[in-house]
Amino acid sequence: MTVIKNQILRRALGIILPFALIPAVIILGAIFLEEKRHLVISLGVTLLALLLFWSGFERREMGGRRSVLLAVMVALCVIGRMIPIFKPVTAIVVIAAIYLGSEAGFACGALAALISNFMSSQGPWTPFQMLGWGLIGLIAGYLAHPLAKSRIALVIYGVISGLAFSMIMDVWSVIHYNGLFNFELYLLALLESLPHTAIYAASNVIFLFFMAKPFGDKLSRIKIKYGV
Repeated sequence: MTVIKNQILRRALGIILPFALIPAVIILGAIFLEEKRHLVISLGVTLLALLLFWSGFERREMGGRRSVLLAVMVALCVIGRMIPIFKPVTAIVVIAAIYLGSEAGFACGALAALISNFMSSQGPWTPFQMLGWGLIGLIAGYLAHPLAKSRIALVIYGVISGLAFSMIMDVWSVIHYNGLFNFELYLLALLESLPHTAIYAASNVIFLFFMAKPFGDKLSRIKIKYGV
């Protein structure tokens, strides 16, 4: 009975945290808090992302090994974000989600945005970046089987990820400019960001096409060897 309750709780957290609570914290914080409080929002998102990650463990003894793999993938994202123009961050987040699980994908995306911004620039956009990459990783984890089996599906997901990330970031752009969300301004922001979105989607496709298999093979071997 306890096992069933734990499974129900994990599934509930897996829905409520990424699709309701975290977006609500980010949007309400962007509207009602001063821009200088963005680190408070980022910290809150980080704690909720880690709660989501830890809620995915069925056996506690696997937590440490899985956390080490997550830390490595986050570090690769941070390094990759230093590459100009074409950045492999989304590809690494997607690969982490496919082979480590949807919760790990969300945590990888969220932590990559937060940590890499300490080396570039933190701001009120950081929580939206955390949400964007986090959701891309989470959904990639849900679609792990088809994405791992089909390179075509992986490429399509790379394009969709580029569009989705831009759409989420343009929500912040509108709130930052207008104080509140405005649909007409949002459409204008989407149109204005099309060139950047196209470059971002293309970089996702290129990195996923060439990185997914070698990274995936290595992660699969590590999972088998260490029982992750």
